[in-house]
Amino acid sequence: MKIAVIGTGYVGLVSGTCFSEYGHHVTCVDKDAAKIEALKDGIIPIFEPGLDVMVARNQAAGQLQFTTSLADAMDGAEAVFIAVGTPSRRGDGHADLQYVFAAVEELADYIKDFTVVVTKSTVPVGTGAEIKKRLLAKLDPSLFSVASNPEFLREGAAIEDFMRPDRVVVGVEDERAQAVMRELYRPLNLNESPLVFTGRETAEIIKYAANAFLATKISFINEMADLCEEVGADVQSVAKGIGLDKRIGGKFLHAGPGFGGSCFPKDTRALVHSADDYGVPMRIVRSVVEVNEARKLAMAEKVINAAGGSVDGKRIAVLGLTFKPNTDDMRESPSLDIIPALQKAGADVHAFDPKGMTEAREMLENVTFHEDAYGTMDNADALVIVTEWNQFRALDLAQVKDRMRTPLMVDLRNIYGRADLEDHGFTYVGVGRRP
Repeated sequence: MKIAVIGTGYVGLVSGTCFSEYGHHVTCVDKDAAKIEALKDGIIPIFEPGLDVMVARNQAAGQLQFTTSLADAMDGAEAVFIAVGTPSRRGDGHADLQYVFAAVEELADYIKDFTVVVTKSTVPVGTGAEIKKRLLAKLDPSLFSVASNPEFLREGAAIEDFMRPDRVVVGVEDERAQAVMRELYRPLNLNESPLVFTGRETAEIIKYAANAFLATKISFINEMADLCEEVGADVQSVAKGIGLDKRIGGKFLHAGPGFGGSCFPKDTRALVHSADDYGVPMRIVRSVVEVNEARKLAMAEKVINAAGGSVDGKRIAVLGLTFKPNTDDMRESPSLDIIPALQKAGADVHAFDPKGMTEAREMLENVTFHEDAYGTMDNADALVIVTEWNQFRALDLAQVKDRMRTPLMVDLRNIYGRADLEDHGFTYVGVGRRP
């Protein structure tokens, strides 16, 4: 099949590339000419393990193309995926749909035969209906159908998630659209991946509900961590004890500095505000948002307290800046709240991240960035682990101690054990562990 993908951001690029890996002919279109030229030259604008190899392979095979021309991308396409950004709207927290609707208005001019218009972007319930309304103002209803096909991609594992998904959710309103979408995902039959067809509004809610539930698990275990610290319990044992219950599961029960990234923060906020529009208060999800926002600043206070109640004039080494490992994504990362809070308290912050340095330099001021982890530690009064990159899990603790002025580790991801650190002469502070 021939398909078009509008937008070469994270979702659009990964989705388009994986569809081409299925054997479909995919044209990804973007208005950013420099990005398109770079993609043609094999330069990938995001870090996602394995994506560069897959892009190159399918470009060479003629299965994957990049262009700035929507007319070229739409020529002969049986389905067009809208995969543009839907960031939080300034001022009210709603999802900003201006890029979605701009794409709809433009693509309508190039629909000549029956085409399924698919929202891959995360959009509030009712967006598909609005897209249909706008297309009906320009097109005969026989020429199109609007579907919802939300993505469930984890940054750092997106290719695996697309090629071997837990499920594929597709919201359609007619059999023609269902037939097209079923053919698109037919290669997944070999993996027996569940293909779940629903109504369009149901699919839109499934995406938000899934992210909100996972975010709830994170905020929940972070609150349990606070209680554990006060009573002398261990949150990791608590998480294991409840996670072994198959009704609960152990994933997303890792206490830490709160969730970030391109999805959970904006999607929980958008769900709260979208539900408000329908007069349905999302009390639990609203609390999740509030807990997470407070969590990041509380982690800065944890560092300050561990350093004796003040970091004024002290050098703080920070390892990890991205919101999670195996990505260069800095969006809503806890580091963006923790580091400025430490600086406001007088700290001199030195930092390193394996992949996020370029973006971090644009988003964090007055931070001294280093080319490796150990460079941050010279004469440091505290070492803070914010992101659990694998290369931080086995630091040479003897070298770390020799470099630091004060052997204090504040491990916001609990990747080390207290006994091991104390055996090396460190003061160790974790999350949800006995002080």
